[in-house]
Amino acid sequence: MSTVKGDVCGQVTEIALPILESLGMELVDVEFVKVGRDSVLRLFIDKDGGIGLDDCADVSRELSAVLDVEDIIPGHYSLEVSSPGLDRPLKKPADYERFTGRLVKVRTFEALPDDAGNKRKTFTGRLEGLVDGNVVIRLTEGQSASIPLEKVAKANLEFEF
Repeated sequence: MSTVKGDVCGQVTEIALPILESLGMELVDVEFVKVGRDSVLRLFIDKDGGIGLDDCADVSRELSAVLDVEDIIPGHYSLEVSSPGLDRPLKKPADYERFTGRLVKVRTFEALPDDAGNKRKTFTGRLEGLVDGNVVIRLTEGQSASIPLEKVAKANLEFEF
């Protein structure tokens, strides 16, 4: 199923990008997962000012029509379109520039040192941007970290009160 997942996500991405662009939105992520005996195709979308229910409905309607014609997804599936939420994932290099100044949590594939020499796999702090392929964070403890983008396993915004 993992090859099918990758193929489906890639094909859906190609189909969804022009639709979202025409609506002034961006694609944050695509998931194709098995839930019981059925499959669920999830799209996470965003735009300046945030996503509303009408935005999700518009994308769902337009994308459903194209997916029905293209017939790229084997078997029965449900389509879910939603915002990425308050803990929005950072997926693309542009995300690290767009959300500069925001509180983030970055997890790495391996333990890496911060500028004080402390090794860790989880870094939480203010995003200072992407510099020469490195995610730069001012950590909550005060020191900084420069993490090579290819070493990032997962990164997301943190909710602030």
